[in-house]
Amino acid sequence: MRPLRQFLASALVLLVVLGIWARYVPQSQPLLERVGLWPVLADWGVVSPDMAAQADGGAPPARSVRVLGAVVAKGRLNDAITAIGDGRALRSVTLRAEATGRITAVNAEAGSFVSEGTDLVQLDDSAERIAVERARLVLANAGDDLTRAKQLKGTGAVTALRVQEAELVLRTAELALEQAQFDLSRRVVKAPFDGWIGLLDVEVGDRVNAQDQLAVLTDRSHILIEFRVSERLVGRVVQGTGLTATPLAMPDMALPGEISAVDNVVDRTSRTLRVLGRLTNEGDRLRAGMAFSVRMTFTGDPYPAVDPLAVQWSSEGAYVWAVRDDKAVRVPVLIRQRNADTVLVEADLTPGEVVVREGVQSLRPGADVTLAEEPRAALAVQMERQL
Repeated sequence: MRPLRQFLASALVLLVVLGIWARYVPQSQPLLERVGLWPVLADWGVVSPDMAAQADGGAPPARSVRVLGAVVAKGRLNDAITAIGDGRALRSVTLRAEATGRITAVNAEAGSFVSEGTDLVQLDDSAERIAVERARLVLANAGDDLTRAKQLKGTGAVTALRVQEAELVLRTAELALEQAQFDLSRRVVKAPFDGWIGLLDVEVGDRVNAQDQLAVLTDRSHILIEFRVSERLVGRVVQGTGLTATPLAMPDMALPGEISAVDNVVDRTSRTLRVLGRLTNEGDRLRAGMAFSVRMTFTGDPYPAVDPLAVQWSSEGAYVWAVRDDKAVRVPVLIRQRNADTVLVEADLTPGEVVVREGVQSLRPGADVTLAEEPRAALAVQMERQL
């Protein structure tokens, strides 16, 4: 009797285990049916008639799954590029002496702001001033000769040829005066525009030769940034396109600017296009020669935007559960971009329909779905150019 009791006890334990497996593991039902145990469990009341009907090929019992949903929105791909560029002043010239001579005055301090036309460096001009005075005397004398010749011409004492010669002498004297004044003007170095003077390499008393470098004058009211972009952006990077520039030495400073010029030739070696950006130098914080990180953002193609919690993963890739006619539909997705509040995907989704963001663990394809609350709207942002 004892072996019989042990056999019955073991059979009862096995029956209970099979019942639990059949109730809570749906994949077990076809296997139990194939080995002939499913009818036995049904006769003993371990499985319900609805479960037995499902094993025989009938429809599963209707059981609605309560979930939280989110509305699919429309977002645009954020196509952004970054590049490293070198900054330079809006205008910059190297001041040089145009003549040889001794410096008699330096009228600017290193690092100071000077206005256009300011005399910066004065060379000894004694000889040139004498030449100007001499030319003026010669001009005055030539003018008097021409006046007398014209007066005498009326009396017949002077011929017309003599008058023409006097006019030629007068014109020659005028040109000589202009030449003397020009030579005098070359003895002073003037500021060609408003700007900041750099370090001066000369002092009063130094003797300089023609074309010797004296100082550098820069107009840094705006900073130009030269950088390169890929040839795929030809036609998208145009004059006036906005950009954001960050000095590498000051990573917390993001400065707005715009494209001021675009080259008309793509470099054949690097397949890049040279671009010139422009920044306003507010507060005079920037200097020529600084390195900048340049970022430009373009509005890309539209894609469905879903809640990040709605994206699930399997061995086949990413997918979402869409709610269509109160049924769960598994929709494969291809992620294009992740934002803070949304994920842009390429999928068979329509803006306005609902996807499941919570409660996905109990979902199966075709399962009845009940929304526990009003679907939350996706926070999709239309990406605009930040320039």
